[in-house]
Amino acid sequence: MKLEFHGHDERYTVEQSLLNLFPGELPVYEPIRPMEETNWAVVSWREDEKRGRACVELCWQGKSVAYSRGVPLEGRTPYEREGRRRYAIGAAFFLAYQSLTGNTPPWGMLTGVRPDKLVTEALTAGKTPGAARELLEKIYYVTPRRAALALETGTAAFKAAKSLGPRDIAVYIGVPFCPTRCAYCSFVSQSVEKSFSLVDPYVDALAAEIEAGGRMARETGLRVRAMYMGGGTPTTLTAPQLDRVLAAFETAFGPALDACGEITVEAGRPDTITAEKLAVLKAHGVHRISVNPQTMEENVLRAIGRRHSPGDIEAAMGLAANCGFPHVNMDLIAGLPEDTAEGFRRSLDRCLEFGTNNVTVHTLALKKGSRILLEGLTIPGPEAVGEMLDHAEPALRAAGYAPYYLYRQKYMSGSFENIGWTRPGGECLYNIYIMSELCSILSFGAGGSTKMVDPSRRLIQRRFNPKYPKEYTERPEKARSNQADFAAFYAR
Repeated sequence: MKLEFHGHDERYTVEQSLLNLFPGELPVYEPIRPMEETNWAVVSWREDEKRGRACVELCWQGKSVAYSRGVPLEGRTPYEREGRRRYAIGAAFFLAYQSLTGNTPPWGMLTGVRPDKLVTEALTAGKTPGAARELLEKIYYVTPRRAALALETGTAAFKAAKSLGPRDIAVYIGVPFCPTRCAYCSFVSQSVEKSFSLVDPYVDALAAEIEAGGRMARETGLRVRAMYMGGGTPTTLTAPQLDRVLAAFETAFGPALDACGEITVEAGRPDTITAEKLAVLKAHGVHRISVNPQTMEENVLRAIGRRHSPGDIEAAMGLAANCGFPHVNMDLIAGLPEDTAEGFRRSLDRCLEFGTNNVTVHTLALKKGSRILLEGLTIPGPEAVGEMLDHAEPALRAAGYAPYYLYRQKYMSGSFENIGWTRPGGECLYNIYIMSELCSILSFGAGGSTKMVDPSRRLIQRRFNPKYPKEYTERPEKARSNQADFAAFYAR
């Protein structure tokens, strides 16, 4: 779509609105010829000391409309005036789209990853739950159903934040290896079949980074409240390798773990789960594991490149039950290749039969590096995905689950969301901490994204480890530099 700006250069705001409302459309910055072209937008901004006004002329498939949105500016700081401008431009673009198409996306004009963060911030500021929900519906045009979901998950984050101190952090340990690469995946992960020789050096480097990071955390006076080992698939490692990583974590952090009430390991792929590995996790006090089928449909498993069967999932859940983990999570994805609304319904209903106290329902995100896009695999349309999610919510609520965290991604089918559902007492605090940005996350491993968070100053800084396992093992100085920055952040 051709875009033309007057009186501003809010490219990010308009481009995110374009991505949200017109999936597949790319911004083109060239002169617009309104009488000759069918898809374009002219976005203008005018302001004085008291008010600002955004005007959007939008043309789509030859039909055009104009819409404007004004906002008060008097008495605002430059930062606040900038925020008002961005809001007005985004709202005018959304309202023009709505007027032109008659459509209202589930999350209205919101384009960010954390739509419920607005609820958490409103509750923290002393607003009532009703006022927080009204903010979503009246100001950001979120549909009532999604606003209700956001109120539940935003309230869970508000409650979790109350228990965190200024030096409380969470830890992430990344293992970027999988048995095979799934069709929907674009994460930096290596197939073990192709990179077996990298695993041992990677574990060595990871243990060394954890040892240094734990020492830094103790010296800085930090407390670990939750640890999450993800990937990739951590249980791609052998039992002795898992034992080494977890032992390094326990030894390195020592007293900093006294307040840690949650250790999670994403077992993920059922074909990597063995009784020996689960025994190692149990011996190290792991509270929660994930067994992630993504689907219970045989043909869908084949389509996404998974080698396990529904029977393997059942066997893995049996092993987990025998070990007696307090919490087990199962992941499903709505919108996978070859899936149908009926197939997704069967998958969810089967997962509920296992009695697990956590179920995460993802919506397929069409990631640029995935085989789905590279090979043009057939996927269900937005209406079918909506039907899958329409079944999931009442089925989960009827079984005693409630939503406790949610987030969105770019290129999601139908512009929906990912939701974590739990029975009472089964919340994964790490998921709340990271999605609501409640505390710092100290990350270890290739592709690790360390996030330094100071809620009192609304300050967030990020540091990144090298992306790929080989680069990570060869550049330990990058991890050391990141840890020094982490310590400096808490020395202020």
